[in-house]
Amino acid sequence: IDITECFIDGTFSSAKKGAHIGPTKRGKGTKIMVITNASGLPIAVRTFGASTHEVKLVTQTLAARFMEELPEVLIGDKAYDSDELDRKLKRRKVRMIAPNRAGRSKSQDGRALRRYKRRWKVERCFAWLNNFRRTVVRYEYHSITPCLALLEATHLLELRWGLFR
Repeated sequence: IDITECFIDGTFSSAKKGAHIGPTKRGKGTKIMVITNASGLPIAVRTFGASTHEVKLVTQTLAARFMEELPEVLIGDKAYDSDELDRKLKRRKVRMIAPNRAGRSKSQDGRALRRYKRRWKVERCFAWLNNFRRTVVRYEYHSITPCLALLEATHLLELRWGLFR
């Protein structure tokens, strides 16, 4: 599995009750953080409360990966443009590529941002995960049950798309 270039993003999943729930404008819910490899297969999946910002969840999501090695390059959207996050990842020898937020000076050159065009692969992974009913709306009280459902969906995706291509 090629993990030289990986993509990160988070999505919202509504939740009715239980742990790892945070209030948002859309109601109570859980944030699902996913890191995918270059082909779009998930290599890390983790759930958090929905009100936590995604920048604060990157290191914890990296720690939940299914592999020993860290990715060389991690590509995210504008939410991941943070100097503090860049310093944390640099210590772990991971390079973060994210476009600059509005009103911020350019911290990356345009050549590295060309990789941002391939970030659709993480969005496709969320579409695949949403095909599994238990990952769309969370009804369970205990936080381990939706995590297990996500892991099961992830392994089914890897079997379906990873081994037969």
